[in-house]
Amino acid sequence: MLVITDLAEDNGSTITQFVLLGFSDLPNLQGFLFGVFSIVYVIILIGNSLIIIITSLDAALQKPMYFFLANFSSLEICYVSVTLPRILVNLWTQDRSISWLGCATQMCFFLMLGATECFLLAVMAYDRYVAICNPLHYPLIVNHKMCVQLAVGAWLSGIPVQIGQTCQVFSLPFCGSNQINHFFCDIPPLIKLACGDTSLNEMCVFVVAILFAMIPFLFILGSYVKIISTILKLSSARGRSKAFSTCSSHIIVVLLFFGSATITYLRPKSIHSAGTDKMLSLLYTIVTPMFNPMIYSLRNKDVIAALRRLLLKKIV
Repeated sequence: MLVITDLAEDNGSTITQFVLLGFSDLPNLQGFLFGVFSIVYVIILIGNSLIIIITSLDAALQKPMYFFLANFSSLEICYVSVTLPRILVNLWTQDRSISWLGCATQMCFFLMLGATECFLLAVMAYDRYVAICNPLHYPLIVNHKMCVQLAVGAWLSGIPVQIGQTCQVFSLPFCGSNQINHFFCDIPPLIKLACGDTSLNEMCVFVVAILFAMIPFLFILGSYVKIISTILKLSSARGRSKAFSTCSSHIIVVLLFFGSATITYLRPKSIHSAGTDKMLSLLYTIVTPMFNPMIYSLRNKDVIAALRRLLLKKIV
């Protein structure tokens, strides 16, 4: 479905709607994909909501680590809700059109929440660094006020830059095909549709990716170098095991998210392929949010114990 409006004044045409091709190359699997993505969305909503409820109600989890985990789960619900409902609608109705404004709005929220995730993962690494490397001062450094300030900073820091980046991308002339070979409005496939020179936009994408992905990732990496160094100095094997267990879940999430997102946004335009972009995007937009509750709950004895207490209270 192509929707192009002619403009007489510039003897050309401009696009007023886009078409998200998504998984249209799999016509026989539309119903199956709708079912799979519906189940995944329900798992993400239930799993992350449970973590928010448990960390809010259980007295044993009123700690900075779980305050940030609740923020992270809230973020995952918002993050996945930017893309998955649109995917489900497209699969169910087979109407893949999205307005110019709708596409810009989706991209803007996706980028803002993606930046928040990068910063929040860095904040969670800082929390673990202080807890393990400076345990005596941990309650003083990471107090409630500091927790709120760090969380608010993570949520808000990326907004101005990502709004600017969205405006820059959508100020490009789109005068050819309006078919986006992706399942949501993302920067790489949209830049492919633009007419004229897009080298400045590609440079801006690279710079923003460095600021919002690589710098937080290097901060996390530095934090874990210090953390691991401190853990290895512990005399007790049980102490080392407990310290590693509190960090391992976070490390897994960091590798899943930053690995796929960095490859997507830091690769040169010349080696981008639609199939690879879709697979990588599925990893950090859908697969990671689905596994996060499992990673954090199944590997965390405090969360499992809190869930048991909550279920027992409901049963009683």
